[in-house]
Amino acid sequence: MSVPSSDLTWSPSSEEAMLLVGQELASHLPAGQVILLDGPMGAGKTTLAKGIVEGLGAGVADDVSSPTFPIVHEYRARTLVYHLDLYRLDTVQQVLGIGIDDFLEDVQAGEATMLVEWGERFPELWPRSYWRVAIRVVGDGRQVSLERNVAGLAYQGDAADER
Repeated sequence: MSVPSSDLTWSPSSEEAMLLVGQELASHLPAGQVILLDGPMGAGKTTLAKGIVEGLGAGVADDVSSPTFPIVHEYRARTLVYHLDLYRLDTVQQVLGIGIDDFLEDVQAGEATMLVEWGERFPELWPRSYWRVAIRVVGDGRQVSLERNVAGLAYQGDAADER
């Protein structure tokens, strides 16, 4: 699978378009990644996650729901995807209490992908290298961009460069 060599940006104007963006985005992501879904409440993070889960072959979009109350959903078909929503958690200890270390071990071993809503609240938990999908509300639509973060520093452009 090729890693994007420049930043990727989409401008979906509907929920259906956001699902398609998620599917396309999945085609650009190597296996075994942490992907933070960053955007305001109601921006479409869960809708985007539905498309990514389907695009990765871990399930169908209709089976994906917000993990706000259970905090973690697991999807498995061709691949394993952990979908977390950390909105209701306030401390690193609470996040560790849901077993995130086990999820990260699976990701590091290349056995799973982790989608994290509200993960920007706990930057100290993420590996040296992870992906960030930023969702901005622009009028009635959205702007979605994929960027690679390495050692806590965001950069766009040559995402294959591990520095």
